[in-house]
Amino acid sequence: MDSGEKRLNELGYKQELRREMTLFKTMAITFSCISAFSGTPLYGQSLRYAGPATLVWGWVVVSFFTWFVAIAMAEICSSFPTTGSLYFWAAHLAGPRWGPFASWCCAWLETIGVIFAIGAQAYSGSQALQMIILLATGTNKGGGYFASKGVFLCLYMALILIWAVLNTFKLQVIAFLNIISIWWQVVGGLIVIVMLPLVAQSTQPASYVFTHFETSPESTGVSSIPYAVILSVLLSIYSLFGYDAAAHLTEETKGADRTGPKAVLSSLGIISVFGWAYYLSLTFSIRDLEYLYNVDNETAGALVPAQIIYDAFYGRFQNSTGAVVFLCIIWGSYFFCGLSTTTTAARVVYALSRDNGIPFSPIWRKLHPRTKVPTNAVWLCAAIGLLLGLPILKLDVVFTAFISVSTIGWVGSYAVPIFARLVMAEENFKPGPFYLGRASRPVCLVAFLWICYACSAFLLPTFYPLGWKTFNYAPVAVSVVLTVVMLWWALDARNWFKGPVRNIDVQNENY
Repeated sequence: MDSGEKRLNELGYKQELRREMTLFKTMAITFSCISAFSGTPLYGQSLRYAGPATLVWGWVVVSFFTWFVAIAMAEICSSFPTTGSLYFWAAHLAGPRWGPFASWCCAWLETIGVIFAIGAQAYSGSQALQMIILLATGTNKGGGYFASKGVFLCLYMALILIWAVLNTFKLQVIAFLNIISIWWQVVGGLIVIVMLPLVAQSTQPASYVFTHFETSPESTGVSSIPYAVILSVLLSIYSLFGYDAAAHLTEETKGADRTGPKAVLSSLGIISVFGWAYYLSLTFSIRDLEYLYNVDNETAGALVPAQIIYDAFYGRFQNSTGAVVFLCIIWGSYFFCGLSTTTTAARVVYALSRDNGIPFSPIWRKLHPRTKVPTNAVWLCAAIGLLLGLPILKLDVVFTAFISVSTIGWVGSYAVPIFARLVMAEENFKPGPFYLGRASRPVCLVAFLWICYACSAFLLPTFYPLGWKTFNYAPVAVSVVLTVVMLWWALDARNWFKGPVRNIDVQNENY
């Protein structure tokens, strides 16, 4: 018996999903969930808050603390290689008294986070397509087509529907596409990172990139330097999570108690290096900082990295072909990232419904008889993602809400099992092959404190003065959802939700 399946049986679960994923395939899906280009829409905003030095060194600082979170999670993943991952970990680590409540909180935080992440990737992909179409048809100055909000929403919905359809096929299909994804992002990323500064005729000196600090209170409304720095590094925090995707695939991965932790740490390692190199490449290639934000420039001031890339290629070749190609590479990363995020979201919903944690659970936990894929869960996630996009027609801050709620929910769910691991008695923890030993508590403490800071930062207003078009709606959205979830727990769910349900000796009703 496979070591991951053996441990799964010990935890009380039968093997139901197909266990045919290798380390490389699992890492490919995980790597896709934390795309090197995911922070592209936030680049211009982050650069505006506190200048290039804060953005560049902020990535290094955030990467450092993120490693504590990933290492803590890798240890837990090695001990509990289940599809339910985070909320399963929370239930077992918190013990019989607090386990159900910890599991409930963790499950719903993660569910909120991953579903909003689908929306964030669809929005990013639609924005990249908007820029590709604009530059390919003549630029903003040359009469090019700039997609209206209605067309933008159609692009957004089309991406989600494509991801949902692809996720109804066997997981091997998704794994194959994500193998393409990892090469797309590695090879494409290297092309962008190396070629962009070489193509740009004028580049910024190293002193500007690594030491220049500059706030812009006249455009952001943020005059406090510490506040500006906090907002500037939101890009890095948003770009460096999602590595728990490997944990959600452990019931479909060979030797998951070893493969899961390796995929988590390997993916974060690659993205830490590639992401930093990408933002360095963009920053070195800036031609005229103020022009990047001009609504009359070639990209209508809508996406700063797109203007940087356009300036580089037009300055060298007097056409936008190269910029369109580079933006296609970036769009491809969003496509694969959204595909993997949809895969992850469906597994989260499936695992929670398997334990009767959401309304109409019997529907969402059904597996397709041939592909063994939670098809109903896939379409539930897609439907909610489609509905979340409707405010695009009226509000300009939808993306801010997407990334904020996604980060607070997804990263916030990491805190529950890590805190439970921090306070539990060591003799009650059954370690897997990846074990930190005495280092576990200090690693978990740093990880927990960092998560608390990261989630708090995304609750802050990002522009002043506050108004309907500048307000950060994340605190409202998170508060409403969590209030409903907590009331449901207090009034009803605490009486029947006991966390992960053992099914090792019970015939699944779906077969």
